Amino acid sequence: MTKTEYAQDCLKKGFSCAQSVLSAFIEQFGLERDTALRISSAFGGGMGGMGEVCGAVTAAFMVIGLKYGRATPHDDEEKIKINKKVVTFMNNFLPIKGSILCRDILGADIGSPEGLEMATTKGLFENICPNIIRCSVEILEEIMSDEEDAK
Repeated sequence: MTKTEYAQDCLKKGFSCAQSVLSAFIEQFGLERDTALRISSAFGGGMGGMGEVCGAVTAAFMVIGLKYGRATPHDDEEKIKINKKVVTFMNNFLPIKGSILCRDILGADIGSPEGLEMATTKGLFENICPNIIRCSVEILEEIMSDEEDAK
């Protein structure tokens, strides 16, 4: 099963977009599934269902942090590297999706009861979120396979 298939399967099982994207990458970082699901659980629906930054995007940043993040203060080289990876993700995601905000991507402000009802009634989560997850996972895989990283 590919990472994209795994992530989309998680979404079908009822996990959020953030949980689905992060959990697709847990093996390579030695994270336990439950830990990854708990860490990312508050980011679904654009930060706790508020329609802000898409959970698939925030989870992508978590994955980038797991691979390129720094654990030493004042390591400017590592800080620059991770920031470049985040910018690369954004430069690939934004032209395709037009926004990183959940409410813009869905076309409904799920932070309001009316917007959430509309998104649910119109099946926006089922119709849009799998594509967003696929996009995020594919961009992550591309970023993480850069030849520069093999050095």
